[in-house]
This record gives sequence, structure tokens and C-alpha cells, in this order.
Amino acid sequence: MTALSGFARNQLTLSFARMGVGVGEATASPTAYSLISDYFPAGRRATALAIYSSGLYLGGGVSLLIGASIVQRWNQAFPAGGPLGLVGWQAAFLVVGIPGLLVAAWVATLREPARDGTGKTAHPFREFVADLSTIVPPFTLIGAARRGFGALVLNLGFAAIMAGLAVFMIELTGNFPQWSAVGLGYYAIFSWATSLRARDPATFRLIWGTPAFVCLTIGNGMVSLTAYALAFWSPPYAETVLQLPKQELAFILGANGAAAGFLGVILGGRTADAWRLRNPAGRVLVVLFGVVAPVIPIWIGYTTVNPTLFYSMNFLAVMFGSAALAAAAATSQDLVLPRMRGTATAAFLLGTTLVGLVFGPYMVGQISDSAGSVVDGKLVGDLQTGILSLIGVAPIAAALVIYSYRALPKAEATVAERAAEGPNR
Repeated sequence: MTALSGFARNQLTLSFARMGVGVGEATASPTAYSLISDYFPAGRRATALAIYSSGLYLGGGVSLLIGASIVQRWNQAFPAGGPLGLVGWQAAFLVVGIPGLLVAAWVATLREPARDGTGKTAHPFREFVADLSTIVPPFTLIGAARRGFGALVLNLGFAAIMAGLAVFMIELTGNFPQWSAVGLGYYAIFSWATSLRARDPATFRLIWGTPAFVCLTIGNGMVSLTAYALAFWSPPYAETVLQLPKQELAFILGANGAAAGFLGVILGGRTADAWRLRNPAGRVLVVLFGVVAPVIPIWIGYTTVNPTLFYSMNFLAVMFGSAALAAAAATSQDLVLPRMRGTATAAFLLGTTLVGLVFGPYMVGQISDSAGSVVDGKLVGDLQTGILSLIGVAPIAAALVIYSYRALPKAEATVAERAAEGPNR
């Protein structure tokens, strides 16, 4: 789908191709987390997941470097368009997308690890279609109706609440795409969660019914909120506020993000496993570090006019924040039974997406516009204020993670007991 993005000729075809990329990425991590958690014992799980997750940072940083270089060189070589009429950005999609097909063939050779105490799903694709009917509107209404009149009323009621909230926020901000997507996304999650509660109450109890899991997921989602916002806004900030050249930014921030993210997630994963040996909730302390530690680098980096200091502080902010990922992911796997790991990962990553990705870049942009001023009839946003507002997220995230830290030992110790409870308890 990345390669197909390179053949897009208009916004519609590019949008569908990018949606395909999103579907592929969304299915990868729940599967990978589950496989890795089966391959490695609990004491090494954070390190293993950290190595896997480091690909996110290496890939993101390297793609920025490669993409910028390809676009520039291709457009210089073919000012009027190259073979098949492709321009620079299309060539960049093809160059980074086509190798993925080769890697996919390699990944297909992986063997499913043996799993103790669980049976095989008889019809996985049939269950996939059934799951889809609990997530995608308007099929969600059919799924709810099958569970009874009360379930249908509850589903419609939540849909009305989300629609009303979306309309209110659209009227307030004038941003239809953002808030219509938020309303639809949270409605889909609600539909999925209520369906899961009806058909698999044990999994529901260990995920949505476990406060330690929910608080950890939202807390880590807020770490992701900061990370996504910095990744999105640091290049335009450095270009417009610090007046740094675009080519320099593509190289330095790309390398900066790749190296910082790689080091942070690897060191965080290794530290999380080491601390877990001493403390059942030790991994959560690494998540807490990922919440609190970036605050000072963000404050210094986005108030200085010194480019070297800006790059250094941005490096530290990314490295400290990325330390939380593997620790939080491994903890989410510890709180469920083996058969539930894929579903638990899906729920965990919803926090990353529908808290971090949905609100991070948007929040900074909205606050920047609100704090900006009109110059020559045009709104000029205050990016510095917008980025510094991310510091305000830290106390909320810290409170959630601290609660998870306190609740985790009991929650993990009672996993089997709570999974075996009757459906009405």
C-alpha cells in the first residue's frame, strides 16, 4: 500500500492507499506483540518488545532522511516528471514501499509458537468478519440488535452522545474532519468493547474491567501524545521560529529521531525487565519516567534560540519518552491470559492512537492558533506556546500511571482467578 501511494494521481486515490497503509500497520503490532510474548518468557518480554519497537523509530528517522533525498534528487533529474510521469514524492513512496514486499515474504516463514493451555480458533476468518460487524458503522447496530433490545438502545444512546459532542466541537473549532473522526472512533471502540463483554466476558474483565490496564493504557497514550506532537511540529518549529534550513532539518531531525528513539526504547525495555525482577510493578516505573523526564528537555529546547541546544534537548525528549513504550507494552501482556494477548494489544494501541495520535498534533496546532496573532490579515500561530502546552499533559499522565503502579501487583496476581469468574460477576 505504501508503494501504491506512489501511483496516486489525486487526493481520493492517495487517501485510499494511505488507509490501506493504516490497516496494515494496525494489524501488525497486535500480531507481533502476541507472537513475541509467546516466544519470550515474562522476564525478558520488555527487552524483546523493545527490539521490535525500535523499528518504529529507525524506520521513521531513516524514511525522513531517505525520502527527502529521493524527492530532491528525483525532481532535479526529472523536472517535468520521470518514468510513468512520476514526480519526487511518488518515487519516494515506491523506493520505501517495494522492499516491504520482500520483507513480507521473509516474515511469512515465521512459525506459530506453541502455546500452553489454549485451544485453536476453529474459524478465525469467520470470527474476524463477526468482529468487523461490531466495529464498523452501521453494522454495529446489527451486532448490537443481535445481543438484545437493551444492547441496541445502549449503542444508539452512546452514538447520540458522540454525535452531539462532535457537533458541539465542530461548531466550537470549525474543524469537521478532526471531530467527526474522533466521534466515529470512540463510538467504534464502545461498540467493540460492549460486544466483547457479551461474547467473551473473561477477556473484557481482564482488559476493560481492570483499572490498572486502563490507566496504564491512557497514561501511555499521553506519552504518545507528546511524542506524536513533537515529531509533527518540531520541523516546522525549527524552520519558522529558529530559521533553520529545511535540508538541514531533514537530515539532523531524521537522524536525531532515529537514534534517540532507538536508544530510548532499547534502554527502557532492558531497564524495565531488570526492575521487574526486584519489584512486580517495576516496569511501570519506567513508564512513569517516560512521562516525567521529557518535561525539562521540552521546556529548555523550545525556549532556546541556540540550534545546538535545541537539537540536544529534542534528542533527550524523544529518548526519554520512548523509554516508556516497551515497558508499558510488556505490562499489558502480563495482565491477560496468553489467548487474550492480541486483543489486549489492540486495546493498548487504541490508547496510543485515539489519545496520542488523534490529539497530540491537533492539540498543539489548535493552541498555537489560539495563542497566535493576525499579521497582514493572516493568522500566524504561536508554535512555541503550542508545543510548551504539552508539559501540561504530564501531571495527568503521571497520576494515571501512579495509580496503575499501585494497582498492578494485585491485578497481575489475580489474572487467572478473575478470568475464571462467572459471567455475571
